[in-house]
Amino acid sequence: MAKPIKPAPDKIEYTSIDKLFLDAQNPRLGRERVKKGLSQEEVLNIMKDWTLEELATSFCESGFWPQEALIAVIEKVGQANELVVVEGNRRLAALKLIEQATVGQGAPRSWKELVQGVPTQRLKALREEIPYILMPDRNSVKSYLGFRHVTGIKEWKPAEKAQFIAELIEKDKLTYDQVRRRIGSKLPIVRQNYISYRLLLQMEEQSEKVDIEKVEERFSVLYLSIRSDGVRKYLDIDVDADPKTAKKPVPQSRLDQLENFARWLFGDAKHEPLFTDSRRVDEFGKVLSNRKAVDYLERTPKPSFEVAKRMAGVSESEVAMHIETAADEAEEALRAAHIHKESQRVKEAVDRLAMDTVQLVKLFPSLEEKIKRELR
Repeated sequence: MAKPIKPAPDKIEYTSIDKLFLDAQNPRLGRERVKKGLSQEEVLNIMKDWTLEELATSFCESGFWPQEALIAVIEKVGQANELVVVEGNRRLAALKLIEQATVGQGAPRSWKELVQGVPTQRLKALREEIPYILMPDRNSVKSYLGFRHVTGIKEWKPAEKAQFIAELIEKDKLTYDQVRRRIGSKLPIVRQNYISYRLLLQMEEQSEKVDIEKVEERFSVLYLSIRSDGVRKYLDIDVDADPKTAKKPVPQSRLDQLENFARWLFGDAKHEPLFTDSRRVDEFGKVLSNRKAVDYLERTPKPSFEVAKRMAGVSESEVAMHIETAADEAEEALRAAHIHKESQRVKEAVDRLAMDTVQLVKLFPSLEEKIKRELR
């Protein structure tokens, strides 16, 4: 009978590649895939697209160093307790593909070429001497994972971060503040991530009309949008709600608005999103603050974002910004324009500016007298 493996969190152990299992619960796989309980082969096939070649090249040239040790826990895989890697899945996948290429198990041709010429002893080490640290369970690693992938240097995608935060709140029963301290983040960021994730799940319940894949792909736009007072008002979202209340951020009475919101922001099978540049999210919020613009969006089969903006007066700030910039630049030019009065290029630029200024002044007749006084 095999001797049970005991956790030794401060100790690096070594084992062979076949004893280490990829994590089918890895947030990077995506929620839908995690729910399916994928096999090891299915997980590895997905991970082949995760740009693993650079890692593999490093391992083939320099080996797998102890400071890169994988972090594993003992969990059920099928009917047996196995070492499941909860941190370092890309490294493990690269190692498994190196092994497949070495023994000729149908690895991609590029991987077979990658292992050619690698010393036999190194390939053996990459197969039989993989460093790992065994932890008692997933909970004991969550603080590290949260810091590394939510606030640290190897960040997950926005939807993956939000899902991780939601699990800490819902499965581990942590408060926003406890999550903040555990992952080294700020309270508003934790709260906004959780509410955004719960909003995603509410949209998923409307799955017949909401393309949830598009929402996940552009989750950062969803996250940014709920900063806006216009979005909060339109959907009746309370961003200060506690986790229990925030579990259904949009009330039942606003689900039609939620469907509209998803279509405008992310599009669907019949509609393109109103805009694709995430920098326009604040403008979108201002549009939703204007009743006239909202009425236009709701009644028009294929509305224009530019038309909605004009109705909401959002473009006013843009016009003001352009004119302010032109005025700032003109003031700067005046500092030295007298030195270059004979320059043809300067004369042409002044002529252009003057003609544009005349056109602007015609729009504001009250300024004419002031300008005339200045020209006397």
